[in-house]
Amino acid sequence: MKRHSLIGLIACVFGLSINSHAQAVPTASRNGTLQLGAGVTFDSTDYTPEMTKGVSVYGDFDFTKHIGVEGDIHFASIVAPGDVGEDSYLFGPRYVVRRNRISAYAKAVFGIGRLNYQFDTSPHSSATYKIYAFGGGVDIKATRSINIRAIDVEFQKWPGYGNGLSPIVTTIGVAYSFP
Repeated sequence: MKRHSLIGLIACVFGLSINSHAQAVPTASRNGTLQLGAGVTFDSTDYTPEMTKGVSVYGDFDFTKHIGVEGDIHFASIVAPGDVGEDSYLFGPRYVVRRNRISAYAKAVFGIGRLNYQFDTSPHSSATYKIYAFGGGVDIKATRSINIRAIDVEFQKWPGYGNGLSPIVTTIGVAYSFP
C-alpha cells in the first residue's frame, strides 16, 4: 500500500508541474506605444518660390513593433510670403523600423487641406480639399520619454484643386513618449 501511495504522490507532483508553466508571467508588458509632439513646419508650395512656415502637432500610436498609425496637423499658413497658406489635417498607417535609438518610418496619410487666402485687398477666406500624402522620417530617442523628430517629409497631393497641388511639407520637432 505504501508503494502505491508513493507512486500516486509522485505522479501527482509531475502532473501538477505541467500546469505551473515553469516560467514567470511577464510583469511589464504593454499594448502599444504613444507619442505626442510638436514641431516647426516648412511648406514648399507650387504657387510661390518662397516657403510658407508654421507649426505642426502630431501623434503616433504603434500597435506592434513595426505597425502603427500617425495623425498630423500642419498649420503652415503662419508665415505666408505669397499671402496663401496651406493647412492640413492628416491621419493614416505607418511602418516603423527601429535600430538602437533611431526609428525610421514610412507613412501614407489621408485627410483634408485648407488653402487660406490672406490678401490685403480682400477679406480672409479659405477653401477645403481632400488630400493625401506619402512620406516618412526619422525619430531619435533622446531620453526614455523624449524623442527628437530629426525630419519628417510628406509629399502631399491635392487633386481637387484645379490641376492639383503637390506641396512638400517638412517638419522637425520634439515629442513626449508615454512609457
